[in-house]
Parts: sequence; structure tokens; C-alpha cells
Amino acid sequence: MTSYKIWDPLVRVFHWALVAGFAANALFTDDESKLHEWLGYALVALIAARLLWGLVGSRYARFGSFWPTLSKVTAQVSDMATGRKRIHLGHTPLGALMIFNLLGSVLLIGLTGYMMTTNAYWGVDWVEETHEALVTWAEISIVLHVLAVIWESRRTGVNLPRAMITGVKTVPDGARAEP
Repeated sequence: MTSYKIWDPLVRVFHWALVAGFAANALFTDDESKLHEWLGYALVALIAARLLWGLVGSRYARFGSFWPTLSKVTAQVSDMATGRKRIHLGHTPLGALMIFNLLGSVLLIGLTGYMMTTNAYWGVDWVEETHEALVTWAEISIVLHVLAVIWESRRTGVNLPRAMITGVKTVPDGARAEP
């Protein structure tokens, strides 16, 4: 096994803080409470920090290192269909699509949540309905993300959850690893 230091502390803290904050807001807080509102603002602030870190952060944190082009996505799907085990040291192309999906979804949840607190949109049905639909979409995406991480970990032999905790990816000997 070969180990690679991949995820810096900011990426890992961001990931698990986003998990905890979203879970708290979706599952444990009263939708009408100030705590729900402030957790929403905290999640938007977390994403703002991650967006900045995606531009200036460490190698594998930068969006440029895992931008999901059509050819990269197609190659990953082909690898999965044919059983090839190409190891991506950073995010996979499909993983990158999920990251952008979740970042955008949580930002839009925050925007619509904020809109519901303003005089202009308070009580406007489409804003609340959009907010709720986005939360449902994010929840579905999270379930798919977790299932994909488990599946990809088993398929490639790389323990992805451990890597997001420790920052280190351990790759099986002889595996083809790509930056």
C-alpha cells in the first residue's frame, strides 16, 4: 500500500462541518427557529470559505485540479463499466459533479431561506416551495453521494471515508493512481 497526503485540514473540517450543519438543520432544528436561520447562514459562510479555498488552496483543494470535463466523466464511467480500477488521488470526475451539485444546492437553500426572512418574499409560496424542494434534492444527493463513496471504496480498494478523516489516501500496490 502507498499513502498520499491529499486532503488538507481546511477541506476536511469544511466537509464534516457541512455534514453536521446540514444534518442539524434538516433533522433536528425547528424550521421556524432562529437556530435554523443561523445554522443556514453558517453553512453559506462555510461554502463561501470553501469557494475561496477552491481558488487559492492546496493542490487537491483547488477546483482546477478536479474540474469535471465531459471526457473525464466519460472516462470514469467507462472505467466503471469495464471494471478498470483507475485511482484518482483527488476527487473523481463524478465526485466533482456531486461536489458542485451540493455546493450549489446548499447555496440556493441559503438564498431561498434568506428570501423568506425579507418583507419582499415573506409568505410567498414559490420561495418556500423552492426552498423545500432544494432541501429534498440535497438530501437525495447526499444519500447518492454516501452510496457512491461506499461503492467506489469497495471497487477501488481505497477507503475514501478514512481519507476524508485523516487526509491520507492509501492506494493498493500496483494500482494506477492519477493526480
